[in-house]
Amino acid sequence: MSSIRPWRDIDRRKSRQIMVGKVPVGGDAPITVQTMTNTPTEDVGATLDQIRRCEDAGADIIRVSCPTEESTANFDQITRGANVPIVADIHFHYKRALEAADKGAACLRINPGNIGSSERVAEVVRAAKANGCAIRIGVNAGSLERDLLEKYGEPCPEALVESALDHIKLLQDHDFHEFKVAVKASDVFLAVAAYMQLAETVDCPLHLGITEAGGLIGGTVKSAIGMGNLLWYGIGDTIRVSLSAEPEQEVRVGFEILKSLGLRTRGVRVVSCPSCARQGFDVIRTVTALEERLSHIKTPLSLSVLGCVVNGPGEARETDIGITGGGAGKHMVYLSGVTDHHVESADMLDHIVNLVEKKAAEIEDSMIDAGHADGAAAQAAE
Repeated sequence: MSSIRPWRDIDRRKSRQIMVGKVPVGGDAPITVQTMTNTPTEDVGATLDQIRRCEDAGADIIRVSCPTEESTANFDQITRGANVPIVADIHFHYKRALEAADKGAACLRINPGNIGSSERVAEVVRAAKANGCAIRIGVNAGSLERDLLEKYGEPCPEALVESALDHIKLLQDHDFHEFKVAVKASDVFLAVAAYMQLAETVDCPLHLGITEAGGLIGGTVKSAIGMGNLLWYGIGDTIRVSLSAEPEQEVRVGFEILKSLGLRTRGVRVVSCPSCARQGFDVIRTVTALEERLSHIKTPLSLSVLGCVVNGPGEARETDIGITGGGAGKHMVYLSGVTDHHVESADMLDHIVNLVEKKAAEIEDSMIDAGHADGAAAQAAE
């Protein structure tokens, strides 16, 4: 309900914009959320099924690994079947990049310095230009070039930035500028320092990530700390949360990070208490059930679920829909921050779901009406 206050405003770093398929990255475009499939790319059906789940979770861009000739043989079926741009993940085999570009990849994840001669880099650039592909340079602390490790002794921010600049120069020497860059590390401090240094040096879009972050809980925490710091500072044009979890979970966590900073709005933002002995209903299980049952809602709105009246009314005033626990199995429901009615414990879960779905439909209808009104006003002005 409440708008972003001035003290919450984030002044985003000014980067130039590139296109990844039809999705703008950088400039004033929304920060995009990415993930990566983990199915064998050769299995087109399984890969597309996973892509669909990620799309449903809100993924803006999806990366698919292309390590072998077999993985690119039917790559065009994947790019045609997806509804979002597909990034082909390439490491050392430059021919995979040529094949993927010809088969519809919107972007190539490749480090030009890793694929051999200048002639090979030129071939990849020609393929990218001919097919309208962007390129993502992906520097990783775990795979830094040997000469940089010898020079610096260990992975450090300066080494990651120097590697990125070396790869950038190879593309610029071939008059290619449609690129974004990542300087990832598993160490939060190393990654944040590298990104901050790079942001002062280049104007291209930056792809954020804390690589090999860990499982769902640990990896979410590390990613939120690392990327959250950078995003709060205004750095970052596209993100991927790297978790040892299903890729659609990466997407959901990515959106939660952006939503918590007011940088994206998608789906239901749940405000809930940790629960205590004062709770009038089982807050933990209620929130878990609501998150599951409301995962299909894409319309941005807010829901507060508080177990008692200590903080409940104050939080409910700030959300579209709210509920606070009461005595004798009766709980107060708030609509648009105002007390409205009571609901019994037995009916509470279904009731909240119905209220949220109804509110989402109302918001969607108002957005459509506003769009029609804007169109009519524009026609009248003509």
